[in-house]
Amino acid sequence: MRTLSTPSPALICPPALPGFQNGRGSSTSSSSITGETVALVHSPPPPRLTHPLIRLASRPPKEQASVDRLPDHCLVHVFSFLPTNQLCRCARVCRRWYNLAWDPRLWRTIRLAGDTVHVDRALKVLTRRLCQDTPNVCLMLETVVVSGCRRLTDRGLYTIAQCCPELRCLEVSGCYNISNEAVFHVVSLCPNLEHLDVSGCSKVTCISLTREASIKLSPLHGKQISIRYLDMTDCFVLEDEGLHTIAAHCTQLTHLYLRRCVRLTDEGLRYLMLYCAAIKELSVSDCRCVSDFGLREIAKLESRLRYLSIAHCSRVTDVGIRYVAKYCGKLRYLNARGCEGLTDHGVEDLAKHCPKLKSLDLGKCPLVSDTGLECLALNCFNLKRLSLKSCESITGQGLQIVAANCFDLQMLNVQDCDVSVEALRFVKRHCRRCAIEHTNPAFF
Repeated sequence: MRTLSTPSPALICPPALPGFQNGRGSSTSSSSITGETVALVHSPPPPRLTHPLIRLASRPPKEQASVDRLPDHCLVHVFSFLPTNQLCRCARVCRRWYNLAWDPRLWRTIRLAGDTVHVDRALKVLTRRLCQDTPNVCLMLETVVVSGCRRLTDRGLYTIAQCCPELRCLEVSGCYNISNEAVFHVVSLCPNLEHLDVSGCSKVTCISLTREASIKLSPLHGKQISIRYLDMTDCFVLEDEGLHTIAAHCTQLTHLYLRRCVRLTDEGLRYLMLYCAAIKELSVSDCRCVSDFGLREIAKLESRLRYLSIAHCSRVTDVGIRYVAKYCGKLRYLNARGCEGLTDHGVEDLAKHCPKLKSLDLGKCPLVSDTGLECLALNCFNLKRLSLKSCESITGQGLQIVAANCFDLQMLNVQDCDVSVEALRFVKRHCRRCAIEHTNPAFF
C-alpha cells in the first residue's frame, strides 16, 4: 500500500524554455541551465491541510471536471495509450492520478527517445520505482525501447539486466555506445528475451552466453539464448566468427537482419545454416562479399524461408537465384535490387518454382527484360508489389502483360524506365488499386 513517503514516478521531461517553468515565469530553472532531459523524482501531491477552528471563506462550489467523473478502469485505459514521459507527467496531477499512473498494467513497456534524454539515469529511477512492491525485481516490465537515445551506455543496460528478468523485447538501435559486455549481461540475466534490436550499435560484434567472443566456445552448460528476432543492421565490424558464435548460441532465430554488415562472407552464412534451421526472414543486403555460394547455403532453409533480401549483392547471379528458387518454393518476398548479374533466366526460375511470390524487387537489374516479365506474369498471379526501377530493358509491352495477369497488383515502380503513357494507362485500367511510381511527366 502506497504512503505519503512513497516516491512519485520519474518524470522524463524535456528542457524548459529559458525563463519559463510549468507555464509561469521563472528565473531559476535547472532544466534550462543544463539543457538536458533528466529523471526527476517528486513526492505525490500532498493533501490539503485544514484546521477545524479555521473557517475558510465561502466559495462557490466548483463543478467537477468531466475527466474526473470517469471510473478508474477508464482512466487506466486512457493512460495505456500514453508514452512513458507523458504517463509520468499525469502522475503529478493529483493523488488519484498518481495511484492510477503506477498501475502495473501500464508498465509492461518503457519507451524513451531523444538525444537529450539522460537515459541511464531515467532507467535507474524508473526501475527503482517499479521494484518498490517486489524489491530489486521488476516482474511486470517486458519491453524496453530506447532507440535513438545516443546517451545510453552500458550502465543503462546493466540496470535493465539486473532488474528485469521477465524482459522479452529490447530495442537499442542507434545507441552506438553499447558494447558486447552489456549485451552479454542482458542475454545472460533475461532468459525470456525474444526480440533484440542492436542495429547501428557499431561496437557489438557478438551475442553469446560467454564473455569471450570465440567460436570455439559452446553454449554455457548447454543453455541457449531464446532470441527469435535479431536485427544487427549497420553493425559494421561483425565478422564471420562473430556470426558463428551468434548462430551457435541463438539456435531459435526466425528473423535475422544483417544489412550492411560488410565484413560477412559466404563462410559466415555456412555457419549460420549449421545451427539456425528455423529462419523465416533473412536480409544480407549490401553484404557485397556474399555470392552464389552463400545463396546455395541459404537454400538449405528450403520451404521455411519466406523473406529474403540480397539487394546490392553484386556477386549474385542466376546460379544463386536458381538454388533459392528450386529449394525455397514458399518464398513470398525477394529483394534483388542491384544484382546486376541477374537475367531473364533467373527470373524464369523464380516464376516457375516460387508461384506464391507477393513482392519482388528487380530494380537496377539491366539484364532483365520483357521476356522475364512475361514468365513472371504467367506464373505469379498473386503478385502485389513489383519494382522495376532503372531496368533499362523493360518496355511497355512487358508491363501490359503483367497488368493483364496480375490483377491484385498494388504497387508498381517503373521510375527511370522507358515506358509509354499508353502502357501506364493500361496498367491503371486493369489494376485499379495499383499505385504507380514513375518519371513520365505526361502521365498523371
